[in-house]
Amino acid sequence: MVFLVWSVVGCLIVWALAIIRVPGPVWTVAIAAALAAWTAFGNATVGTLSLAWMILLLAASLLNRTFLRRKLIGDPCLRLFRKIMPRLSETEREALEAGTVWWDAELFSGRPNWKKLLATPAPTLTAEEQAFLDGPVNELCGMLDDWRINAELHDLPPEVWRFIKENGFFGMIIPKKYGGLAFSALAHSSVVMKVASRSIAAAVTVMVPNSLGPGELLLQYGTEEQKNYYLPRLARGEEIPCFALTSPDAGSDAASMTDNGVVCLGEFQGKKDVLGIRLNWEKRYITLGPVATVLGLAFKLYDPDHLIGERVEVGITVALIPTNFPGISIGRRHVPSNISFQNGPNSGHDVFIPLDWIIGGAERAGQGWRMLMECLAAGRSISLPALATGAGKLASRATGAYARIRKQFHLPIGRFEGIEEVLARIAGYTYLMDAARVMTAGAVDRGEKPSVISAIVKYHLTEIMRRVVNDAMDVQGGSAICMGPRNFLAQVYEAVPISITVEGANILTRSLIIYGQGAIRCHPFILKEIQATTDPDLARASRNFDRALFDHIGFSLRNAARSLFLGLTGSRFASVPVHGPVRRYYQHLTRMSVCLALASDVAMLVLGASLKRRERLSARLGDVLSRLYLASAVLKRFEDQGQPLVDLPLLRWGCDTALHMVQQSFSELIRNFPNRPAAWLLRLLMFPTGKSYRVPSDTLGHQVSSLLLEPSSTRDRLTAGIYIPADSHESFGRLEVALEKVIAAEKVEEKLRAAARSGRIQTSGDEALLREGLRKGVIQEDEAKLLHEAELLRREAIKVDDFPSDYWTTART
Repeated sequence: MVFLVWSVVGCLIVWALAIIRVPGPVWTVAIAAALAAWTAFGNATVGTLSLAWMILLLAASLLNRTFLRRKLIGDPCLRLFRKIMPRLSETEREALEAGTVWWDAELFSGRPNWKKLLATPAPTLTAEEQAFLDGPVNELCGMLDDWRINAELHDLPPEVWRFIKENGFFGMIIPKKYGGLAFSALAHSSVVMKVASRSIAAAVTVMVPNSLGPGELLLQYGTEEQKNYYLPRLARGEEIPCFALTSPDAGSDAASMTDNGVVCLGEFQGKKDVLGIRLNWEKRYITLGPVATVLGLAFKLYDPDHLIGERVEVGITVALIPTNFPGISIGRRHVPSNISFQNGPNSGHDVFIPLDWIIGGAERAGQGWRMLMECLAAGRSISLPALATGAGKLASRATGAYARIRKQFHLPIGRFEGIEEVLARIAGYTYLMDAARVMTAGAVDRGEKPSVISAIVKYHLTEIMRRVVNDAMDVQGGSAICMGPRNFLAQVYEAVPISITVEGANILTRSLIIYGQGAIRCHPFILKEIQATTDPDLARASRNFDRALFDHIGFSLRNAARSLFLGLTGSRFASVPVHGPVRRYYQHLTRMSVCLALASDVAMLVLGASLKRRERLSARLGDVLSRLYLASAVLKRFEDQGQPLVDLPLLRWGCDTALHMVQQSFSELIRNFPNRPAAWLLRLLMFPTGKSYRVPSDTLGHQVSSLLLEPSSTRDRLTAGIYIPADSHESFGRLEVALEKVIAAEKVEEKLRAAARSGRIQTSGDEALLREGLRKGVIQEDEAKLLHEAELLRREAIKVDDFPSDYWTTART
């Protein structure tokens, strides 16, 4: 019995030391003190005590003496890792090393520094940027007629193209010294979001030159000569750029690219024996390709005659080529989901270009994939998240208004619980999307190139956009599926698959990129261990690997102890720097961060290199990291906006949803983990008291949905930044006007209903009720006028387009 007591005491001491993260020597002293107390006051035999002291001395000597530890443990492990570590391809290695880590690394650490996040200044627009949004962007939105663009012209009108070029929309990221606007990432995002709320075709046209494309590549890597020539022309709209990466057999797998260039001597502009590249390529899905004047081209470069170096296969390279150059075929169009932005294939046969057309010059030959990954980390953080958020804000404001003015059984459909559930999702997800959009753009503006986070926001915000738009279509029903000038939602619905597939297909992004890159880049020690295994300097590799390995072991043990402790205590003792109604969310996210670090280490230890092939397992871990990031953004937004208590239902909905999804992802991971003992251990350490996170309650859902059904400061904050037409003859504008009138008329309508229920008015039908109520003095003339106006506006707002029976025949001719 005494032995059992001392064993329990010893285990509690070890557990406590692991939780508070004491260094190795303190462990030794603490365990030695406990062992001394056992020796003095216990009744163990001399043999047992001797064995215990010998084990302690041996372990302390081995673990605290670095030289001995390396020789006996570190170096053998390093040799083993060098043998079993799978070889990374050049494209994989460059993708892993591209960009930077930020809050994603904090979430992987198991101890996210909330003070650091909250101390980060909220990104804001400059006066110049706000003026551009209020001026040229609003003016552009007023010029856009999505039905005319997509159903009639199948392109932006010429005056819109001219306005975009003349007002610098293609040069938002270009510095002012080259004639650009030099906008921040937040401003770039805000412009795309507002335009997207009006027309997806126009938003795509604006965003592509400012995202992954020649402009950004030139800024980051171009020679001074290239910058001085092209950037002013791009800023003025004299050049329209496109970037050609995707090939028929090489989409996400750029390593399979068959587009190639061979270094050789050729004739260029009448000069012979010019050192250059002979190119052959076939590309497709290239946005702005059919109207582009300058083509950014990615291809594999070969140098069989060693004209520029020792390597025959130089690697992926990017060059800038005028589209009117001989040998280039370009101009045909794809039709992506009936959204009429310019997109099409192009190809080139035996196109000879000089070597200095490589972006960055000859010295950048073979560095194209790294260049693309670096630029993609920033560009992917902005454009598609902005487009998705614009769609969410449009759906929130318009569908909320529609649900208030559309009635069934004399009741706004937004008051039915089934509709409330859908509206809550629309509002809650929109709040979450905007929070992630702003926080990520702020990181880019501070100089981050968040490669993992860019994949998170691209994947999750476009997937959330899919859910939100589908929900909005469900609420608006027939009026949403019947196409016509009044329908502002169906074009967004048709655009959803576009955002899902571009800049990295979503399936691949979730299955491979988010966690595959995140586990290595964000983990405190994995990248260090990998770098040590490939370091040719054996002495340095031995030191670095030993340090990383044992720090990693300590990290894993501490997280196991903390995970169990926080699970047993319901996260209540997690240290966070905030108080009030949101404190518990910080604590729960800290606990799930610990669980992510623990589950990652167990998965990598047990599955090793095969984890890369188990895409479902890695995708679930990636989902956990993603949801933790999105919930962090929700908390950050609430703080940055001054903690408005009226917005608290939106915060609670977003965090409750994220935590439940994190729990669900962990549950699916554990249920499908191939090593069952490891799975049971994970369940015990991560959820010792069972699953405690629940989906948002019906009461909370009611509170959130109600925010969309009437004008308020919360509704305005939620939908801020989209284009709201002032013209009441436009579909969206009609909804806004009708909403205010319908709400104002509801009190009058209730007077009539009450009089009818009491028997004071005995008639049926709305018009008869109105006349009788007016005759008997239940309502006054001005109230009757208000009710009549509201009904006319309501009916006009829910009206659906119809066409002559021969419309489609005449439209085609």
